[in-house]
Amino acid sequence: MSFVMACQQSGIGVHGDTLAYTSEKVRRFKYRAPDEKFITLVRTFFRSRRMPSAHRTAIYTHPDCTRHEMGHWHPESPARLQAIEDQLIASRLADFFERCEAPEAALAQISRVHTDSAIALLRDHIPTSGYYPLDEDTLLNPHSWRAALRAAGAAVAATDAVIAGKYQNAFCSVRPPGHHATPNTPMGFCLLNNVAIAARHALEVHGLQRVAVIDFDVHHGNGTQAAFKVEPRVLMASFFQHPFYPYSGAEPASSGQAKNVNLPVPAYSGGDVVRQLITEHWLPALHAHAPEMIFISAGFDAHREDDMGQMRLVEADYAWITQQIMQIAQRYAKGRIVSCLEGGYNLSALSRSVVAHLKVLAELD
Repeated sequence: MSFVMACQQSGIGVHGDTLAYTSEKVRRFKYRAPDEKFITLVRTFFRSRRMPSAHRTAIYTHPDCTRHEMGHWHPESPARLQAIEDQLIASRLADFFERCEAPEAALAQISRVHTDSAIALLRDHIPTSGYYPLDEDTLLNPHSWRAALRAAGAAVAATDAVIAGKYQNAFCSVRPPGHHATPNTPMGFCLLNNVAIAARHALEVHGLQRVAVIDFDVHHGNGTQAAFKVEPRVLMASFFQHPFYPYSGAEPASSGQAKNVNLPVPAYSGGDVVRQLITEHWLPALHAHAPEMIFISAGFDAHREDDMGQMRLVEADYAWITQQIMQIAQRYAKGRIVSCLEGGYNLSALSRSVVAHLKVLAELD
């Protein structure tokens, strides 16, 4: 009896990469006859690997996100999303994720975070050709407004789906990134603050009482902190290289400000330093806050191969960080996580790190 036939008889759908991943592992048990022992074995194996027929992790994206570009020289390029997709295929993991098309965010959703003037600055300055510079390294092209709406819309749609229980968690493979965009000003490659818009949606539309935003980009998420500076329902936990752009986050919080666990670290810090800081600072704060949902600003530019920063993280560090977040989510938030791509500019390091992050979210390790 073949492995596929045994799975079919046991009610397990196996195809594509799932078969490639599991067949070698099941073969070692050397069952050949179509008996109950083999059927039970297959069922037990799949349960132990936590591979349900329904996908537990969704990936939200849209082709519009690749149409925004700021010049051939710019590191925040459409190639970032293609590199992630290529790595998922090369890792034989692409079929483990549900693919979802990102809708456009509604103005009412964006307006919960951004001022009318900030929205108008983007929407009203889209060029018919070429570029419109917002600052020296943040530019608009003819497709930027639509891409920004898709990126924010992905985060909102993922939030709806995860809260509804359709998926356990979701990753938004989108650009432009968002965590530098303040309520008043797009900046630092970022147009709309995707994570902040999604977190505010969870609070105001779904009625959650406590959420956490975790940011592991090499740069401080100044826009996200500004969006929730007087919001006690939001805990923001981050580490970032310091001193470094945008030269914020290291100052002590004032009384009356929201809960922030900002961990500035010096250049050339590696995973051992970051893991200790997370264990000593992030985790106690997250346990105390007991978030009902977790949002991740998933930047991968703290990788040692990424020239945008000077930190020394590797894929195993991103996997470990994601595991810690997963444990908090499972304890307090019914496992609910929405992760949104932020930085990461070395294409190889980015794509490998995203796959390491996704494997933990989908419990494929």
